[in-house]
Amino acid sequence: MPIQVLSDELSSRIAAGEVIERPASVVKELVENSLDAGSTRIDVQVVGGGANSITVVDNGDGIPADELPVAFERFATSKIDETSDLITIGTLGFRGEALPSIASVARVEITSRHGGAEAGASYVVDFGKPGLLEAAGAPQGTRISVSGLFTNVPARLKFLGSGGRELSRIQRMLASLALVCPRVAFSLAADGRERLRTVGSGGILDAVSGVYGQKIADQMLLLEADESAAFSVDGLISSPSLNRSNRTYMTLSVNGRWIQSRRLTYAIEQAHYGFLPERRFPIAVARIHTPLDDVDANVHPAKTEV
Repeated sequence: MPIQVLSDELSSRIAAGEVIERPASVVKELVENSLDAGSTRIDVQVVGGGANSITVVDNGDGIPADELPVAFERFATSKIDETSDLITIGTLGFRGEALPSIASVARVEITSRHGGAEAGASYVVDFGKPGLLEAAGAPQGTRISVSGLFTNVPARLKFLGSGGRELSRIQRMLASLALVCPRVAFSLAADGRERLRTVGSGGILDAVSGVYGQKIADQMLLLEADESAAFSVDGLISSPSLNRSNRTYMTLSVNGRWIQSRRLTYAIEQAHYGFLPERRFPIAVARIHTPLDDVDANVHPAKTEV
């Protein structure tokens, strides 16, 4: 077979495999877009563990009507303009891959009204095929519905776990974002049943109460940062008497970006060495603050490693 340039459809399908692995990936990308839009409230609804449908509604800045079709083009973004911007990325998203990747493996309907606009607009992309841009009544913000995820990629669909297992992944991920961004009110409903709700007061203890319950929040120890320092860490840590059987209760962030780092979780574990029973782990929220040019967020498609 001769060397040839891949079609847009095939290249989009390949790119989707890098960015969108499962329903939780979709929720993460959409919620991070909402956070970048300055939202103070984000509501997530899923059906069938997200395989049937995912809906994310926010009260952020919204998208101008004429930019909705552009948002579904690969590498279209409002967050960076030139190479040097990669050095000081202050947003959670920046590549312009999320929406086109999702829309290549699902049906996506978006309704949005930009701040100051008299009316909103809606737009549909059906498994990579764009529809019509239409006027729509809507409050300021954005509503995105994703349905039929991976039905055009049967092998990927078979790879998904049960609805309950996929929901657990979504809930853990959204809980982590809620702890990292306590100023935002989050909610998660699954098959019509509420699974998570935070108040968005800005207080990290309130966020912990919404995620884990007030009883656990009352037992957490506050870590305060030196706000005058270029590098600082704040958050919460549990007392030795409050521990868990796995590491999923340790939440990490760098400059407001939720991350996963085996090295950092190991450091937290070592700080508790001798204080916890064997194979028990603390509950922790560690938020690292450092100059933007000290961080490279462009090392993995999922942007959970820096």
